[in-house]
Amino acid sequence: MTTVFTSEVLGRGVRSTGLALAFAAGVSVLSSTASFAFSAEAQQMCSGDAFRLCSAEIPNIPRITACMVRNRSQLSSGCRVVMDRDLAAQRRAAAE
Repeated sequence: MTTVFTSEVLGRGVRSTGLALAFAAGVSVLSSTASFAFSAEAQQMCSGDAFRLCSAEIPNIPRITACMVRNRSQLSSGCRVVMDRDLAAQRRAAAE
């Protein structure tokens, strides 16, 4: 028995794989690191902004962070709020 792959079946497989990879990359984009630890809320709120504004920097988290800070005015309001809060908390912790 021979299986025939139509362009429709292949297209769905490629699209599903692409979506899975995009989701995995989004989660890893803003994952915790020693130099800059984003909260889970920031990961959720900022993944779309990271892809939209800083996709060329993926997977380099410090460069993504710098890009997000540079593009602060273009961030979604939810992302901007959590990033500001996380950055302030990190600065306080570093000062202690």
